[in-house]
Amino acid sequence: MASIFSTVRDLERLRQIVGVLTRHGFGEVMQRSGLGALLVGKNEDGDAARLSRGERIRHVLTDLGPSAVKMGQIVSTRPDLIPEDIVTELKKLQDDVPPVPFAELKQEIEEALGATIDDVYETFNETPLASASIGQVHRATLRSASGPIDVAVKIQRPNIDHIIERDIDLLYMMARAIERSVPESKLYAPVRLVAEFERAITAELDFNLEADNAVRFTRNFEGDHLVKFPTVYKEASSKRVLTIEYLPGLKIYDAVAQGYSAEKISKNAVRVIVKQVFEDGFFHADPHPGNVLILGEQDEPTLGLIDLGLVGRLTPQMRDRVIDLMVAVAREDRRAVADALYAIGRPTKRIDREAFEAEVSTLADKYLGKKLAEIEIAALFRDLVGAAIKYEIEVPPDFLMVGKTIMTVEGVGKEIYPELDVFEEVKPYFLKLFWQRYSPEKVSAELMRLGSRIGVAAADLPVQLQDVMEDLRRGNLVVRTHETSTTDAFDHLGRRLYSGLVVASFVIGAAIVATQKQYWIAGLSLAFAAMWGSGHISLLWLTRKRRKS
Repeated sequence: MASIFSTVRDLERLRQIVGVLTRHGFGEVMQRSGLGALLVGKNEDGDAARLSRGERIRHVLTDLGPSAVKMGQIVSTRPDLIPEDIVTELKKLQDDVPPVPFAELKQEIEEALGATIDDVYETFNETPLASASIGQVHRATLRSASGPIDVAVKIQRPNIDHIIERDIDLLYMMARAIERSVPESKLYAPVRLVAEFERAITAELDFNLEADNAVRFTRNFEGDHLVKFPTVYKEASSKRVLTIEYLPGLKIYDAVAQGYSAEKISKNAVRVIVKQVFEDGFFHADPHPGNVLILGEQDEPTLGLIDLGLVGRLTPQMRDRVIDLMVAVAREDRRAVADALYAIGRPTKRIDREAFEAEVSTLADKYLGKKLAEIEIAALFRDLVGAAIKYEIEVPPDFLMVGKTIMTVEGVGKEIYPELDVFEEVKPYFLKLFWQRYSPEKVSAELMRLGSRIGVAAADLPVQLQDVMEDLRRGNLVVRTHETSTTDAFDHLGRRLYSGLVVASFVIGAAIVATQKQYWIAGLSLAFAAMWGSGHISLLWLTRKRRKS
C-alpha cells in the first residue's frame, strides 16, 4: 500500500503535469477531463496560441523532464498513432539532461556491482562522456588478468526506475480520464501511446538486455568488416551498470569533414541495416547519428553501433511480407502493393478491398514509373502507413520500426551523399532472399512441414471420429448454439408469463374469497393484482423508452 508521503508526491507530480499542459495551451482538455480542478487559477501562456500543436506538445515534454522526453522520442516512432506534424516535432527532442554528481553515481555503481570502484576499475573519469534521460556514460579502464582495458561505463540515474514507474502510473490515469471525457482524443489512442512507452522504456531500464543484444549483434556480424559492436564485460555489468568496450570513433559528420568517404559510409550503413532486418530479423531500432561512430581508415570506414537497448524483431513471416511489398514496388504492380500491405496489417473492421486498392494505387502512382534511384523509401513507407490507417488497418509495431530505421539511414545517408540509391543497394539482398524463399531446399522443407502436420491430423482423425460416433450411439452428443436475440425473447416471454400467472392467481383467489363473503380480503387481493399488473406494464414502457433513446 502506498504511504501518505508517496501519495502526496504523486499528487504534486500530477499537479505539475496538469500545470505544464495548461500553460502550453491544453487547458480546455484538462478542464474537460476533470484534471483541471487540481490547479488554482488560470495558468495559460498567451504565446501558446502562436505555436503549432506539435510545437506545444514538444515544449510540454521538454518541461516535464527526462522521462517525458524519452516518451516523446519513443512515441515518435509510431506514425500510426499520431499525426505527421506531431511526429516531425517529436523527432526534434534531444536528451539535454544535467549530469548526476559523481558521488551519487559512485554509490550506484558500487551497490550494483557489489564491489568498490577501485576493485573493479583501475581508473575512472569522473567527467561524463554523455548524459541522457536514463543514464550517463563515463570513460574508465577495467582491471583484468591481461592488463587494463579501455571501457565505457553506462550508469543508470539514481531512482530513475521508480520515477518512471510513478510517471507511467500517472500517465495511464490521465490517458484514461482524457479518453473517457474527451471522445475526439480516441483518434490518437492516449492509452495505447502510454502502453507503447511502458513497453519500450521497461526494456531500456534493464542493461542486461542491452548486453545480450550486443552479444547477439556481434555473433550475427562475426567476420564482417563493415560494422563493429562493442564487447560487453559482464563481470563488470548488472541491471543498472553496463561496462562495454570503448570505441574511439568519430561522429558521422565529423568523419566526413575529416575526409572519410561519405559514399562508403552511407552505402555500408544501408547494407548493415538491410542485413539486420531481412537476414537476421533482429535490428538496431534507433540508428540516429548519435549512435553511430566511424572507425578504421578513411578509404575503408567501419561503422561502430552503440546504444543497443532499443531493438526490433521481425518474424520470418513478416520478413517475407515486407519483401513482397518491396518486390511489388520494384515490379510496379499496384495490386500486389495493396495485397502486400493488407497482409502486413491487421484489419480492425470489414474493409472495402476495391476502395483500399484504389487508394493504394493512387499513392503508388507517386512512385511507380520513376527510376528506383528517385524513389524515397521514407516517403513511400509514410504514405503506405497513412493509407493503412485511413482504412483502419492496424500496422504492427515491428513493421513501423523497420520503416523508421530505414528512413533514418536513408535520411542521413542522402544528407552526406545525395547520390545514394537505397534500392540499388538493397537489390542484391532482396534477390538473394527471394531465391532462397523459393529454392528447392526451402520449398521441400515447407512441404515436409506441411506433410508432417497433415500426417499428424490424419492419424488423430479416426480416434476423434470414433469418439463422436460413440457419443452419438450413447445419446451423449450435444450441439450447443448461442443466439442473444432468442435468449432475450425467451426472457421477456418468461417474465410476461410469470406476471400473468401472478395477477391471474390473485384475481381467482379474490373471486373464491368473495363467495365466502370475505369482501375485504377479496378487495385486498384485487388491489395487489392491480399493483402487480401496473408495475409490470410500467417496467415494459420504461424499457422500451430506454431502447428507443
